[in-house]
Order: sequence, then C-alpha cells, then structure tokens
Amino acid sequence: MNFIKRGLLSLWAKKGRTLLLCAVFSAILIFVLAGLTIKSAAEKATENAQNSLGATVTLAASREAMFGGGQNDTSTSDSSSTDSTSERREFTSTPVKVSDAEKIAALDNVKSYVLVTSGTATAGDGIEPITSSSSTSDSSQQGPGGMGGGDMGGNRQTGDFTITGVSSSANYSSFSDGTATLEDGEALTADDAGTNNVLIEETLAESNGLSVGDTFKLTDSDGENEVTVTVKGIYSTTESASGIAAQVNMLNPVNTIYSYYTLANTLSGNTDEDTVDSAIYTLSEPSKVTAFTKAAEKLIDTDTYDLTTDDQLYQSMITPLENVSSFAKNIVILVAVAGIIILTLIVMLMIRERRYEIGVLLSMGESRAKMIFQFFTEMFVTMLIALVIATFTGNIVGNVVGNQLLSQETITSQTDTQTQQGANNQQGNQNGGPGGGGGGQMGGFNTAVQGSTEIDDLNITVQPKEVAILAGLGLVISFFSILLSSFGILRLNPKKILIG
Repeated sequence: MNFIKRGLLSLWAKKGRTLLLCAVFSAILIFVLAGLTIKSAAEKATENAQNSLGATVTLAASREAMFGGGQNDTSTSDSSSTDSTSERREFTSTPVKVSDAEKIAALDNVKSYVLVTSGTATAGDGIEPITSSSSTSDSSQQGPGGMGGGDMGGNRQTGDFTITGVSSSANYSSFSDGTATLEDGEALTADDAGTNNVLIEETLAESNGLSVGDTFKLTDSDGENEVTVTVKGIYSTTESASGIAAQVNMLNPVNTIYSYYTLANTLSGNTDEDTVDSAIYTLSEPSKVTAFTKAAEKLIDTDTYDLTTDDQLYQSMITPLENVSSFAKNIVILVAVAGIIILTLIVMLMIRERRYEIGVLLSMGESRAKMIFQFFTEMFVTMLIALVIATFTGNIVGNVVGNQLLSQETITSQTDTQTQQGANNQQGNQNGGPGGGGGGQMGGFNTAVQGSTEIDDLNITVQPKEVAILAGLGLVISFFSILLSSFGILRLNPKKILIG
C-alpha cells in the first residue's frame, strides 16, 4: 500500500480529526487571504489616486532673492549706541520669465500647467464690490494685515478686487478642484492673451446687473490707469468670506476677478508682459515629483527661482492606504507564522497518538521519507479543502476588516492633518501671515485639503493571483508543520518507538 493511499484512508477513518484540521487550516488561510486582498486593494486604490490626483510644483522667485539675497541695509546710530543696530532687508520681487516656465512645461510628467499673476484693482464705472455691513468703514482704514493680496510696501490703497491673472482658467486650482465652476460664458484660454476679457463671480454679476458681453472699468491700485474690461464668463464659488476676509473687500472670494495674466500685469504696474508671479505645474505621476524637480532645476537659475512641491493632498489621501497596506502585510506574515506553530502543535499531538502505527510501518521496512510524505499528503488534502473554503469566505472577511481598518486610519489621518493645520494657522497669525500672495494660496490649499474626498471604501475582491499566492503559502505552512512535528519521533528506531 503506497503512502498516498494510506494518507487518504487515514483521513477518512479519522473524520473528527480531519474536520478539526480543516477548521483550523481554513481559519488560517481565511485571514491570510484577507491580508493579501486588503494589501492588493490598497495598492490598487493608491494607483487610482495617483491617476486622479497630480502633485503640483510651483516655480516662483526665491525667498532669499526677494529679500536681497540676505544682504542687509544696516544703519548704526553712534558710538554710544553701538549695541542697538537696526537691520532692514529690502524687498525686491523677481518675476518669472514665461520662457523659463515654458521650458519646464515641456518636461515629461507634466499633466497641465498654469501661469499666474496676482494683483488688486479698484472699482470703476459699471461695477461695485460686494461689501459686508461692517466693511464700509473698516476697508478704507484697515489693510489685509499681511494676509496676502494686499500691498506689501504699505503705500498703496487697499483695492476692491483681487485680480488673478492666469494662462488658463480651467487649469487653475480653484476651477480644477471644483471650488469654482463656470456657469455662463467661456473659460480663459491662450486666445485671451493681450485682451481685457475677465471672469466674474455670479453674486458680483447679479449685484451689478452684469452678464456675458457687458463691460465695466477697473483702476489699478495706484489710481493711475483705468482699463475697460469685458465679461467673458461668470463663475460660482463654494468659498465663503469669514474673519478678516469679510471685512476687506478684496479678500472676499466673490470679489475675485480672473483675467489673462497680461491684464493682471497691467493692473499691477508690470510693464513686461512676458513675466508672471509664478508657474504651477500639475504632475500626472506624483510619485516621480522628486525626479521632476531635479530635472526642472537644471533649466532655471536656482539662485533666483525656487521650485516648491505640493503633494500634500495626494499624501493625505494615500497615507491611510499605505498604513492599511502595511498592516495587511503584517497580518499575512504573523498569521502564516502563527499557522505553522498552531498546526505543528496539533499535528505533533496527532502523530504521538499514532506512534504504534509509525513503529509498525518502519519495522516493515517503510522509509522515514515515505512516512513524512504520508503525513504531508494528509495535510495537503486538508489544505485543499481549506483553500476552497477560504476562497469563498476570505472576500467577506477582507471587506469587513479592510474597510474597518481604512476608516480608523482615515480618522487618524484627518485628526493629524487638522492638528497640523491648526498649528500652522496659529503660527501664521503670530507672524502676521505670509508675505506676498502666499496667504491666499495657502488658504485656498487648506480649503482644498479639507474639502477633498477621502478614500473611504476599498474594492476588495479575490483575484486568481491572490489565490495562487495563498496556495503557495498553504504548501509552505503544511510542509513546515509536518517537518517540525514529525522530527522528534522519526529520528528514533522502530524498536524504541514500539517499546515506548
């Protein structure tokens, strides 16, 4: 009688033992399969997030270059007060050349890009800004306080409108992330270069009785140049004014007017139409942002310009997925190791009960290798039954466990993000807010992060690849459990086994 037949007969004869082994092995494989499917689903969700979200890289003037490269204008009073030295850094903004920005745009991995220039304007004939009940007296006296969008020199009057000049309104973050939606008319494109076409918010349009095709006048912040602009489109925004934004007209989101960057340059007093404040690149593969930045730095003067990456939105979405994937990997390893230990102990007890059978077979000349293969045959058949059970039930367990883990990780990630944002906002308030246009951009970004759709569900399905991996792990578990459990008794000779 060969060892395979003996193994099958043993399984049939000892049905209770067989059912116990099937139950234990099924539990082990179910959790191993759950870990495999959760890990696979998390990786797939991460890949989908990479395709749906692009990290952004911003090209702008270097902060050091803005403040004179660190050179200070120092004045000392006299020898009696040598300890009191006042230092003042002169602020000089270096615009970004459009030609340099377009060189970077030609690199691989650029999904889209937009050239941006920001400025302010005062209402002229045909339009009045949206004001709050308390802003009438405050806006004429109170500046933005360093919140961004106001003048940095402190000599200009606070404007009524924020002018955001872009090379393409569709590629600008407010429109691409859904914060702003074009309701009527057409978007701004490259065809609007050199024109005075603008997009205005629908509340502002209704308040002033404006529609697509109408014209009105804007005056730059110095009050020197008046420009007649044409309404090309009307958009709506989900942003709302609060705090100081409700007090200062130009900080109110409904008072934001979009134009082509050439018009924004004119209103801000920049005579060079071939320059912008910044260029923002959206990458198609966020994971390659470092390689993109290194390639872009070779095309610009890094002493004059800075490249800053902003993939926090992408990272905030995939961080929970990475944690779930890592946890699922640990589940597979721990359950596999625990499975070997548990099955080894169970099989060891069963083999000890079969000492007489083993002694008789060895005394009849059966090799120890065949005895091990007999036990392995029994375990292999048990593994096949457990594999079938796990294949049909592992998907259910994986969905329950995986989505519960993702929910917990998402809550943890949101809490950490809110805590970090609160700390950043507190620091920004203590420092008087970021200079230049940074405040507006940072505020918009925080809104985008807070309003982003979290991945709260994993599409966990059992694929043939996971089943094949599970079968391989099942064979490994079976082999090591049999090898470890049978080592102690098979090293003895038949006479000692039977006497014992």
